[in-house]
Amino acid sequence: MHTAYITHPSFLLHDMGSWHPESPLRLRAIDDRLHAAHLFDFLAHHEAVRADRSQLLRVHDAAYVDSVEAASPSEGVNALDPDTSMNPHSLEAAYHAAGGAVMAVDLVLRGEVNNAFVACRPPGHHATRNQAMGFCLFNNVAVAAAHALEQHGLERVAIVDFDVHHGNGTEDIFRDDPRVMLCSTFQHPFYPHCGANTVSEHIVNVPLPAGTTGSAYREAFSARIMPRLEAFRPQMLFFSAGFDGHREDDMAQFGLVEADYAWITEQVMDVAARHAQGRIVSVLEGGYDLSSLGRSVAMHIKTLADL
Repeated sequence: MHTAYITHPSFLLHDMGSWHPESPLRLRAIDDRLHAAHLFDFLAHHEAVRADRSQLLRVHDAAYVDSVEAASPSEGVNALDPDTSMNPHSLEAAYHAAGGAVMAVDLVLRGEVNNAFVACRPPGHHATRNQAMGFCLFNNVAVAAAHALEQHGLERVAIVDFDVHHGNGTEDIFRDDPRVMLCSTFQHPFYPHCGANTVSEHIVNVPLPAGTTGSAYREAFSARIMPRLEAFRPQMLFFSAGFDGHREDDMAQFGLVEADYAWITEQVMDVAARHAQGRIVSVLEGGYDLSSLGRSVAMHIKTLADL
């Protein structure tokens, strides 16, 4: 039994411009660090499959999927909003990003691996049921969670989103679905400027101020998320794994370090061991400083793999 590492060549071809922080270099930095840390050969490597349209339609409106397909350019770059664009390879990358997350669910629930990390682009947690935003086209982790529920018959799954930005798209998709618990920590006030006032039995939003350090983050996570996860007793857990809260990442103003990401991973693994037979799928979201991204993902994966 291993930790699966799922990626696809199309993820390196999706390119929104040399100026854009969500660049192909992010995956190269992760790959380089996994090799440098001697982790690469301990993982079960898989090439992501392409998501089926029916899998996307569990979480996205058909008209929205049609609009993303129609926006795919034959050349150049087509801007969907000031932050989110498509080049001729973006549509295939988006389909394979969602498909890689679905593949991870299948591998874990079939017992072929203990857990899985999906190194995908574009990210997904800002994509709502009917809107692309924040670098995201399809909501990969939502597609995966819905697949676990609908295809595999699970009754309760939980998503832990530790990206520095609120997972507003995931909240939008699962707002009325009590089978899915979303736990999202995020800098507030900050993009996407929502989530702080949500009141829900199954959506646990934890807004934290700029300057939050590892110790303050751990205290908030322990007090506000862990009891809710325990009470929910999820049968599978997902990470929306964004590493832009690292102190070296200038996209935001958190002060987390690699050890904090290992700690978060350990806490959720403990919940998974008690309630979910250890079943975890982690899907890459943000993280834009290349050095800290590579180091943090390597620490996250090392913890998942118990190495």
